[in-house]
Amino acid sequence: MAQVGGPLRSIDPVWDRISHEAQTAVQNEPLMGGLLHACVLHHSSLEKALSYRFSAKLHSNEMSQIILRDIADEAYAKDPNIVESARADLMAIFDRDPACHRLLQPLVFFKGFQAIQAYRIANWLWRTGRKDLAYFVQMRVSEIFGVDIHPAAGIGKGIMIDHAHSIVIGETAVVGDNVSMLHSVTLGGTGKEEEDRHPKIGDGVLIGAGAKVLGNIKIGHCSRVAAGSVVLAEVPPCKTVAGVPAKIVGEAGCDQPSVSMHQLINSAPN
Repeated sequence: MAQVGGPLRSIDPVWDRISHEAQTAVQNEPLMGGLLHACVLHHSSLEKALSYRFSAKLHSNEMSQIILRDIADEAYAKDPNIVESARADLMAIFDRDPACHRLLQPLVFFKGFQAIQAYRIANWLWRTGRKDLAYFVQMRVSEIFGVDIHPAAGIGKGIMIDHAHSIVIGETAVVGDNVSMLHSVTLGGTGKEEEDRHPKIGDGVLIGAGAKVLGNIKIGHCSRVAAGSVVLAEVPPCKTVAGVPAKIVGEAGCDQPSVSMHQLINSAPN
């Protein structure tokens, strides 16, 4: 007699698509088989794949891959918001980065995505009182990816860091949801004060390459910071600032600068 009522397989379109993309990639380039099986095809979920990638990239002689994988598994199990944020980050990169053609790419190849996911685990460690482990993760992320994010910083979801070279985000910085930033961005402090000393970036903000935002200042929702600018004063919502020091040079030009990724100052996107 046929059995009915057996366990149903959970449906995860994002993970199913990543797995299919990995299978196709192996068919097209068999030499990638070892990497893609290790990163994707040996795992049953996005959480497990993220945990593996975190541990594979950041382990060292001082901290084994097994220990780091256990830490990541615990973080994902105890705080589902971390995985929710990872999914939002993944889709943000796929939607905004013209060089991203598959969901597989950020997970396997893009250090901006990988660095943010490692930060999210470090932040969980920090919030649960395991600060030395959080500092270790911060150190390794800086060494491996060239991205230095303090584990106490607050970062929302839907984050894209394009190229992700020489990113610095300080201890008391706050970054909202759906923010995009390019390489060499600094969200830093000024002086030696120990209190709230870093920028607060609103939702939907676009920060251009090489921009420096310094001090406990607010960058309003859906604003743009032009490449190479040094921002030392508050920026109202939906404005564009540019220069050294940065000044308001116009409106943001669209409703969602971080999504359009439009960076030209004197013309609006099509």
